[in-house]
Amino acid sequence: MAGAAHCSLRTKRLLLDPKFEGYKLSLEPLACYQLGLDAAVAEVKLRDDQYTLDHMRAFGMYNYLHLDSWSQDNVYYVDQFGRVMNLSVTLDTALQKPREVFRLPTDLTACDNRLCASIHFSSSTWVTLSDGTGRLYLIKSGKRGNSASEKWEIVFNEELGSPFIIAHSVSFVKSDMHSVAVLLLRVEKDELDTKGSGFHITLEWVTIAAISKEGDHRYEILKRRFLQGKSVPHYAAIEPSGDGLMIVSYKPFKFMQNEDNKLEENNDAKATNETKDPLYYWQQTEDDVTVTVHIPQDITKDDIKVRFSPDNICVTLKDQPPLVEGKLYSSVDHESCTWIIRENKSLEISLIKKNEGPRWPELIVGDTRGEFIMDSSQCSEITESLMHLTSEVMNPNPEKENPPCNAQELEECDAFLEDSASLCRFDGDTLKVTHVINLGSNQYLFSVVVDPREMPCFCLRHDVDALLWQPHSDQPENMWEHTATFNALGYVQASKQDKKFMACAPDYSYAALCECLRRVFIYRQPTPLSTVLYNRKEGRQVGQVAKQLVATLEANDPILGFQATSERLFVLTTKTLFLIKVNSGN
Repeated sequence: MAGAAHCSLRTKRLLLDPKFEGYKLSLEPLACYQLGLDAAVAEVKLRDDQYTLDHMRAFGMYNYLHLDSWSQDNVYYVDQFGRVMNLSVTLDTALQKPREVFRLPTDLTACDNRLCASIHFSSSTWVTLSDGTGRLYLIKSGKRGNSASEKWEIVFNEELGSPFIIAHSVSFVKSDMHSVAVLLLRVEKDELDTKGSGFHITLEWVTIAAISKEGDHRYEILKRRFLQGKSVPHYAAIEPSGDGLMIVSYKPFKFMQNEDNKLEENNDAKATNETKDPLYYWQQTEDDVTVTVHIPQDITKDDIKVRFSPDNICVTLKDQPPLVEGKLYSSVDHESCTWIIRENKSLEISLIKKNEGPRWPELIVGDTRGEFIMDSSQCSEITESLMHLTSEVMNPNPEKENPPCNAQELEECDAFLEDSASLCRFDGDTLKVTHVINLGSNQYLFSVVVDPREMPCFCLRHDVDALLWQPHSDQPENMWEHTATFNALGYVQASKQDKKFMACAPDYSYAALCECLRRVFIYRQPTPLSTVLYNRKEGRQVGQVAKQLVATLEANDPILGFQATSERLFVLTTKTLFLIKVNSGN
């Protein structure tokens, strides 16, 4: 990641509430509607060879319910017959049965190693679809949510290798050419990985463009680029312009170069290695400093000039520019300094320290071309001086007044499985990382599409809160904007051991999470009270309250899909689709 700008996320203080008092459990009833499905959802269970945590994250925790952000309250799923089913809600009390909008041409059950079918809505009229067998479909759908104008038509389909799921896609026009960029995710066997899980994650970035040849207008693959990493990304999205890619992951991703790029990369690496060889080596004692410089074979004693001064040194060979020159770290007795040529054609310079004792951290101020060599006695001396800071015993002195930090004092919600995740922005042309943010302990929680014309927002835990961040790829100075805060949600969600999915309303009015079975928790933003309420402990009036609501679904099947809109929650099980009315429409 050399050359990448190391950035940080800037929170907006006005969106933080340090006086938040917690959520109050509300018993207000939630209207819950349910629809029985004609056919079960096309759930694909993990096989015996999909045993890693990455398989579970990518496929075992897959959200089978797809929300069309371009047409709110419009959800889709794929059933066991390969039909793409749609439910468009206009009135909760008059729900229609889900209707078929498309049928996959292939028999899903014929492929033994298939994954779940996946859908992504690239624009208001374009859809990308995978059948889970390795085939990608680009579909022109017309305006969705309207049965009269919605007609799904395949304009491109091609086998792209091993099975994948669609992570993200965008539709854009560049130079009067319509293109769709799609991000595909695979978990593949890695024969070279003998110490890890034995698998690696591949993200394939495919660009499909409209090509016109001799009056024939069709869509073809323009580019295929591959990234590889060792953990399933929490978040991966292509910029709306198709010029870049952002990834939040525990372990870093990097582009896999083609042969031409590999050759160029190797040449660069050789050049870098050549320049990295130390120009000189130096050693020191309390009294003196010894510098060794390798010189060419044809150089004689008469060709070498070494000039000493109390604070500077200059070494030149023949009439060339100075080989070593600069200000010394500390003063020397320049009249006592000497130099000789050794038999191995190296120049050895002896500098006598003016102030005996202190160690020099560098020979020449600001010069990084040399390498310091420490002898064994100095290593032992330093090790002994640091011995008091280390111990082989976890807590050698438990009776000490201020004992060391004990991990057992941390609450479970303060422990992070992944405490070194990073957010990286990749450039589509150079295929290199341009921006990096080390997220540290800011745990990733979920993503949500607030504006379909922008990249999806991602939610991170900051202390006890959950903060929502909107990426702006076209604003280099404000690439990640803090847009909303869900107070104490970071702390609350950590206590839900059975949670499966998290989401929030696009208008930020509430956040929600569901467990694997039945229960759904809703956390509203603080709202003003219609009645007067006092805090007895502090003797003051409470102006607003944040409510927590709990809904229990009448279903024994596991929850397979979970989506939130500004008004309602959609919850999908194997045979039922539930709608929970959270907010009233304006």
